[in-house]
Amino acid sequence: MPLVQDLLSLLELEPLEVNLYRGQNRDLGTGRVFGGQVFAQALVAARRTVEAPREAHSVHGYFLRAGDLKAPIVYFVDRPRDGGSFTSRRVTAIQHGEAIFHLSASFHLSETGLDHQGAMPDIPGPEDLRPELDMLRERADELPASIRTVLTQDRPVDFRLVPPSEQDWRHGAPARASWFRVISPLPDDVIAHQAILAYVSDYGFLPTALLPHGVSYRDPRLQIASLDHSLWMHRAFRADEWLLYVMDSPSAAGARGFVRGQIFTQQGVLVASVAQEGLVRVRGTGTAGTATA
Repeated sequence: MPLVQDLLSLLELEPLEVNLYRGQNRDLGTGRVFGGQVFAQALVAARRTVEAPREAHSVHGYFLRAGDLKAPIVYFVDRPRDGGSFTSRRVTAIQHGEAIFHLSASFHLSETGLDHQGAMPDIPGPEDLRPELDMLRERADELPASIRTVLTQDRPVDFRLVPPSEQDWRHGAPARASWFRVISPLPDDVIAHQAILAYVSDYGFLPTALLPHGVSYRDPRLQIASLDHSLWMHRAFRADEWLLYVMDSPSAAGARGFVRGQIFTQQGVLVASVAQEGLVRVRGTGTAGTATA
């Protein structure tokens, strides 16, 4: 399907030289490069330098500068260690001669061992929920004209938000949940699925910290941006099958919000954990952003 192929192409990267890759950008309506895009592209760049069958299990990134949508991003991969079971990589994303993002990733040879996990919350399945895109299109007239077309265009990923009234497991808390999957089958290459999960893991994540404060993501007083992002992948999964992203925000303070997430398969298998801290600055008020959750 063209939309999915466009997403795969976005994450493919162009090799320029040993340890050097170039990626293009996709506009999601924010006026800057989507954090999940640079996070996922940096992960792909790191994986290109790792011998199979080691796959990523721990990925950590720091956002240093806003990305320029009009310029490609160059990724330089450093190779600190190739061990017996683990491989470490560092990646620097560069635009206009300056670093905009740093990533550290660890890759692990598959092993068996102790196994336990937390339970998936009991909330409606994706079949009982409407696509987010359909709901956005129904109220397109309410969206800012400058981003209306971008927000209502066809997407390679189907998101289905769980209504707050159905989230009884966290009722009244700064929490949200969403099902997602790529809309057509993906190749079996593990990095394709991991990169798409990395891409999606930043979508709508930080705004979870806004929920108890009555501040909209599009409030003109709000300055919001990811500062760091961490992803741990515990078990195998497919991004073209339904995954549940459960998010909550245990703290907001000092103009920063902290959010964390868990990602489950439809069968309840915990496949990934996510954490992020971001800038959440509300200007022109002495009270917004300081309420107690």
